[in-house]
Amino acid sequence: MDVKIPELSFPLRTYGPDGHWSHEDGVLSGWAGAREDRFVPPTGDALEPASDAPRLLGAPEGDFQLIARVTVGFAASFDAGALYVHVGPRAWAKLCLEYSPDVPTVCTVVTRGHSDDANSFTVEGSSVWLRVSRTGRAFAFHASRDGKLWTFVRLFTLGDEEPTSAALVGFMTQSPVGEGCVVTFDHIEYRDAWPDGLRDGS
Repeated sequence: MDVKIPELSFPLRTYGPDGHWSHEDGVLSGWAGAREDRFVPPTGDALEPASDAPRLLGAPEGDFQLIARVTVGFAASFDAGALYVHVGPRAWAKLCLEYSPDVPTVCTVVTRGHSDDANSFTVEGSSVWLRVSRTGRAFAFHASRDGKLWTFVRLFTLGDEEPTSAALVGFMTQSPVGEGCVVTFDHIEYRDAWPDGLRDGS
């Protein structure tokens, strides 16, 4: 199913399980069902399939920033809302606000065959601003408590085997061990430029 929201210059399409996505009055809402996640355990078999979770993704061109404030209806450990980048079946990344395991935390996962997993900083309440950016083959993750001062979280590539120009970017929900959770994204903004600085708060 295609979804068009006015804040973005490109259409979005649903992937994975049904996320019951809706957009109204500038707020995008999605639902993760019970035990839905997007993760390839580094301790697992290289041939095992990746788990899956609801995603709403599109294909921007050139350099960009995708920004949104994410609010998660935390109910169980590791419930999360995320901005997500997909280059290939085993080449993708997510920037999450996650209950990790009982404190809201900005977390990142970068998957190149298998997933890594890293926590950044904790958050009071159930909302935080997230930003994913791209220039060339490089991606950057930032997070902010107020949408103004940005904390650098991660700079990475997803490998050379897939063209980043074909990357899909958008939104994801997850509830790996719980019975499901609702996530909302508002203050959605798209910029067709790389940030001026990665580590100066801009």
